[in-house]
Amino acid sequence: MKRAIITVIIIAAALGGIFFILNKNKAKNEAVTAEAAKTNAYVAVRIDTARLDNINLANSANGTFQPKQEVTVGAEASGRVVRVLVDEGSRVSAGQTLAVIEGDKLNVNVSNAQANYDNAQQNLQRFESAYKTGGVTQQQLDQARLQFETSKNNLKSSKLTAGDVTIKTSVSGIVNSRKIEPGTYVSPGTAAFEIVNVSSLKLRVNVDEKNVAALRVGQSVDIIASVYTDKTYTGKVTFIAPKSDGSLNFPVEIEVPNSSGELRAGMYGTATFGGNASSSALVIPRSAFVGSVSDNRVFVAKNGKAIETKVVSGRNFGDNIEVLSGLNAGDQVIISGQINLLDQTAIEVIK
Repeated sequence: MKRAIITVIIIAAALGGIFFILNKNKAKNEAVTAEAAKTNAYVAVRIDTARLDNINLANSANGTFQPKQEVTVGAEASGRVVRVLVDEGSRVSAGQTLAVIEGDKLNVNVSNAQANYDNAQQNLQRFESAYKTGGVTQQQLDQARLQFETSKNNLKSSKLTAGDVTIKTSVSGIVNSRKIEPGTYVSPGTAAFEIVNVSSLKLRVNVDEKNVAALRVGQSVDIIASVYTDKTYTGKVTFIAPKSDGSLNFPVEIEVPNSSGELRAGMYGTATFGGNASSSALVIPRSAFVGSVSDNRVFVAKNGKAIETKVVSGRNFGDNIEVLSGLNAGDQVIISGQINLLDQTAIEVIK
């Protein structure tokens, strides 16, 4: 009996000790939590100041030089190539003969068509004379006239076909590629030569929506070729796309004179728009924007709190973004720590 009582007393004492320790730890944890809450009452942030800055309006865009004209010249008649008169790299003029196709069969066709034409013409003359004396009917005369017209058209067609035994270029330029050799059999449409005109080149670049508004057709543009970094060429804007692509960029085409021939199609070029023009603009760091610049959301530090503010962004100047409305010069914008912020969150500015 005594042993049972002693056992109960020991268990009660142990339980009492456990409860005492748990309560003590609970009080300690609550004190630590309260202190932590007191310590983290503010979100640490870094700030910068919205300021008026004198901005260089020049902006650049990259692209690849393309020929002014690029034409594939093909055969217009069937036959075997008997002569090729130009090589790759040859300069050619519009209308120049580049190759000759065997024309014996075509010339036979012309001779046959000429004979049919002469015969139809003689028949028509006989029928017209016979009709005057009543020897043939009106229907027979009309039939003779129809045969004459048909033979005349066949003769014209055969002569045109015979004229196609030569392959000619419709543009001036340089033979960039020759696809036929003597002995090659060609059909109408067979590609024979590739002619490029590089007397001037086209530089096609993409300009974003915030800079394209300042461009005009005919405007002069400074051009630098990647292989001639010490030289600056002057181009002229010849085309501005009326519609942007999926990235809100507008294709712009610039014509660059190339009388010296040192520029080549396929080279990499950079166009600089705006020249030395500059203007005053209100700018803030790119890092001030919550999410992307297009979201147009920033936090302004005011009276120890983060104030969520909607702005209208403008031009992109590298690390700085123009603000068209929503902020004033001198406003302090939060550039670090926004991930922990909501509107009206208390903040602590750190250096």
